Amino acid sequence: MAGTVRINKFLASTGAWSRRGSEDLIDAGRVRIDGQVVREQGVQVDPDRNVVEVDGKRVRPSPTRWIALNKPPRVICTRSDPRGRPTVYEHLRQEDAELFHVGRLDLMSEGLLLFTNDGDLAQALLHPSSEVRRRYEVTTAGDLPPGLADRLQAGVQLEDGVARAERVRVRPGPGSGQHVVELTLREGRNREVRRLMKTLDIKIDALRRVAFGPIELGRLQSSRWRRLSAGEVRSLRKFSERQKR
Repeated sequence: MAGTVRINKFLASTGAWSRRGSEDLIDAGRVRIDGQVVREQGVQVDPDRNVVEVDGKRVRPSPTRWIALNKPPRVICTRSDPRGRPTVYEHLRQEDAELFHVGRLDLMSEGLLLFTNDGDLAQALLHPSSEVRRRYEVTTAGDLPPGLADRLQAGVQLEDGVARAERVRVRPGPGSGQHVVELTLREGRNREVRRLMKTLDIKIDALRRVAFGPIELGRLQSSRWRRLSAGEVRSLRKFSERQKR
């Protein structure tokens, strides 16, 4: 991290707090720069020269990390659950527990889920203007409505507006009477795939995300994780540049 940056961005770069959480720390007077309490959000800090403390303990930026997890079903995207359900963090190493997930998958959905401590890039990727493609495979039960691909690409009216798939492909499923509907979306609305299928009276047997932008699930086994390569991280940064223009 070269040069000066806003204090909230610096704190977020440590991986311990989000940008909003960092702002709350500053408002509460818990942050010091070179021994002086900071209460202004726009204060600049030089990580190479200034000593930044939170609650009296020095904090430093963490090296940027990106991890891909093949989330299994019946696991929730949260750090802890009052009902005792398993969480995605139980499938990561203890030292990666500080990472936050980029977007989410619902309880029964499975597949590709990214984790990082790079809050700025994650926010840029999730911003609607970045239009990051998300590709899903939906295993269905029973007959499909005629012209399904055309209907999904033309647009389906949901309660929060028309949703359209950019690409749709239908192939036979693994079991009797099953099909696999592969569809690509750009918006990332909450439970968008499930709501599309429900509106079209399609029963879902399984829902899996197989790609997020340039990152592919590939052969990563269920419940396993891997680090993203430097090339994959660079490709994600290209998407973030769209949001800044």
